[in-house]
This record gives sequence, structure tokens and C-alpha cells, in this order.
Amino acid sequence: MEVVDIERFLPHRKPMLLLDSASLDGDVARGKMKISGDEWFVQGHFPGAPVVPGVILCEALAQTTAFLLANGVPENKTPYLAGLNNVRFKRPVEPGDVFETACKVDRIKEPFYFTTCEGFVDGKLCVKAELSFALITKKADSPETV
Repeated sequence: MEVVDIERFLPHRKPMLLLDSASLDGDVARGKMKISGDEWFVQGHFPGAPVVPGVILCEALAQTTAFLLANGVPENKTPYLAGLNNVRFKRPVEPGDVFETACKVDRIKEPFYFTTCEGFVDGKLCVKAELSFALITKKADSPETV
């Protein structure tokens, strides 16, 4: 799925919608984010040696997981990030890279979903994390998503 399709599932919009594409591979959601170097979060981080901030990598993992959850939860629920645990950064992500994500649900204790996520560039692990989400009932005035 490309950005216009992803927007059907996620409430995020540019400039906070980070994923360029997303797909389901069985019980694993996969996402891609192409880093051009022109992104707002790369400007000034760091001049002369730009890298994607770790918090942005975590947000890309979270959006991939939200895409996964949105494909299997009731229409009146929105997945909200509830926690980040055991985050480990292994390699920097730089302009010119394609950051690829893989996320899966490990366990559920309603309304919480606990997931494992990894992010790669050229098949090399850059970040791994455990994320938790709470499924929250949508407000009547929230953006339309699946």
C-alpha cells in the first residue's frame, strides 16, 4: 500500500505520516520509509553528518504497528502508543537509506497489545524495540480511518 492507502488505516498525515508504503505479510506488518535528506527531522540533526533521530525511527515502528493493528481491530478503535521498552539502536539511518520495518504482536491483554519491532537498512538491523499500544474508542470528531 502506498501513502494514500495507508491514510485509510492511520490517522497520521504529512508531515507526521512517515511511511511511504506498508503491507501485511501474514502476522507481520512491514513498512518502508525512504530518507531523502530533505525531511524536517534531518535538517539540523546533525549538520555535516545528518542522521535520522532515534525518536523518528521509533515513530516509524509505531506507525507500522498501528497499521497492523488497524487491520484487525474494530472500526471504532484507534491504536495509541502506550509504551516503548528495550529500545536498542544498532546503526544510524542516513539520507539515501530506505528504512524497512517489521512488527508483530506478541501478546494481548485487552485493551493493550504488546509488540516486537525491528528496523533495517539493506538487511542490517538498525533498531529493535518492544512497543505497547492501547486500543482507544474513537471520538465522534476524529478523522475517518478504517
